[in-house]
Amino acid sequence: MPESPEEHLSGFVIAVDGPSGSGKSSVSKQVARSLGYGFLDTGAMYRALTWWCLQQGVDLTDADAVEAAAQRFPLTIGTDPDAPSVEVDGTDVSAAIRETRISTNVSAVATVIPVREILRRLQRRLISDTGRANGGVVAEGRDITTVVAPDAPVRILLTASEEARLARRSRELHGAADADAVAATRSQVVDRDKADSAVSEFTVAADGVTTIDTSDLDFEGSVEAVLQVVEAARA
Repeated sequence: MPESPEEHLSGFVIAVDGPSGSGKSSVSKQVARSLGYGFLDTGAMYRALTWWCLQQGVDLTDADAVEAAAQRFPLTIGTDPDAPSVEVDGTDVSAAIRETRISTNVSAVATVIPVREILRRLQRRLISDTGRANGGVVAEGRDITTVVAPDAPVRILLTASEEARLARRSRELHGAADADAVAATRSQVVDRDKADSAVSEFTVAADGVTTIDTSDLDFEGSVEAVLQVVEAARA
């Protein structure tokens, strides 16, 4: 954490963390829509930085070079849950950052500690700006409840069994959840989580964080579970 005290977050902030395939992105977007709040996908920021590094020919094994790229990272990210755009240096990378080459390289960028600090400061600023403009914001990622916005009034860990998470991501990426599709997806889910867990804890809820297990919940049920936590906090 920085030595100097930071400004309080603006607006009503809902922080949502969770592993790959837990449903955090789709659920967070729908919660933001339901409440009329903004939405921030912090994982997209790491993906966009990975795209930028590859575009610039940065050696991802060189932590200093990755940090230098992060310091000059020309990111513009939209916080409308109906159109969460991502642009880097004027190029729309919303689709490109979901490609396999990004998924397989993003951990090399996201595990560089100075990079996480650079993006953490940017994320807090975006959360405050969006919260101020919309009355509230749903920010999702892997360390939002613990590192980026530990002062958020609502902090939720959205989780699910590995089986459920692999099936969801397989359907998302391959349109099926059969054995072959799940096998093709495993590295993007399990390996990514294993790498990222070295720098952030998103499998067990920290003190004051509410855990919602979506393994046996459908999409609507998951959204409703989050909204119930929000309603209780606002009451």
